[in-house]
Amino acid sequence: MSRRGLLKAAGGLAAAGAAGAAGTAAFGGGNATAAPATFTHPGMLHNAGDINRARVRVREGTDPWLSGWNRLTANPHSASTWAPRPLAEVYRGSGWEQNYPVLYNDIAAAYQNALRYQVSGSTAHGDCARDILNAWSSTLRVLNGSADRFLLAGLQGWQFANAAELMRGYPGFELGRFQDMMVNVFYPLNNQFLTEHNGACITNYWANWDLCNMASVLAIGILCDDGPLYDQAVTYFTSGEGNGSIQHAVPFLHPNVDGHDLGQWQESGRDQGHTVMGMGQMGAFCEMAWNQGEDLYGYDDARFFKAAQYVAKYNLGQDVPFTRYTWGTGQSCAYSEHTVISSASRGQVRPVWALIHFHYNRRRYWDDPHIRDMYYGLVAPEGGGGDYGSTSGGYDQLGFGTLMYAK
Repeated sequence: MSRRGLLKAAGGLAAAGAAGAAGTAAFGGGNATAAPATFTHPGMLHNAGDINRARVRVREGTDPWLSGWNRLTANPHSASTWAPRPLAEVYRGSGWEQNYPVLYNDIAAAYQNALRYQVSGSTAHGDCARDILNAWSSTLRVLNGSADRFLLAGLQGWQFANAAELMRGYPGFELGRFQDMMVNVFYPLNNQFLTEHNGACITNYWANWDLCNMASVLAIGILCDDGPLYDQAVTYFTSGEGNGSIQHAVPFLHPNVDGHDLGQWQESGRDQGHTVMGMGQMGAFCEMAWNQGEDLYGYDDARFFKAAQYVAKYNLGQDVPFTRYTWGTGQSCAYSEHTVISSASRGQVRPVWALIHFHYNRRRYWDDPHIRDMYYGLVAPEGGGGDYGSTSGGYDQLGFGTLMYAK
């Protein structure tokens, strides 16, 4: 039974917690279903319970929430004095006059100020978040550039939608205009990439390219109460032809490695920075679906869990098995292969692990030793955009998982 079906049958969230207590003997769950008849709001990366828990724990001064809050308030992007710099046209990619850092910095500021408003009730931060969102929805008309324009539409698409979801109903926020921007500026590129892959071989683009565009479609669907968009994204996760769908993103399973099943990630032979990025993109996708009653964390016998364990174990300095990975590149599907796992950027720290750890370990009560050690040993408490470098890689995830996901 799907998570949504379980909730309907049992009459509430308490049943989901009880179902999760079964542990790892049989992962189960994860059957994808149609879009909800009524969407839950807020219902992307954070639901009402997440927000209330953070609000109460920070007010009490309780760790680890307080430590997560302190990371948020120390970040310059969360200042209520942040002034937006909206652009009519945004570009990403070599050969273009790239100006997309302006957008991802403003999105980080909108999201962080929205968090500060939700947790503390500060209208100064609420006003700041609202003003950033309104400024961009009244100005932005075009996303363009090289093939990287699809990364721009995907990464900044799902992040922008999440900032807007937190401000839904806030006085003066032009939600309808913002929804129009997401549907008319971001979604067409998301859809074009997932259906055409820029005219390239279906396996040419790495998993993260699909995943960020899938996440954007899902987030726009939730923001706009659009069932077909939601279904498009979930269907791609379960059965899409590109590398972002679950069986292509995790092409090989390695059972019972020191007592734990592991899943090899599609980019593991490329480098670890992009591999860890993949944990953040798929984690965000699964969390947004979870908050709409969809258990993709558990889909296909918890295939994502096994991948996260694999990636965490290797990036903690331990050995993992590797199966030769082959794919086609370019328009002609020219043969390429990885024969060994890549050690490039091994151990890179990104704020993606809190969400994964607290779902599997605290919601579901599963043993997640490698994910747990990655989170507590290298990442906690998590920061966000602006805390992990000034280039785009430092803004590939919104972060602040300690504050919002600790349980």
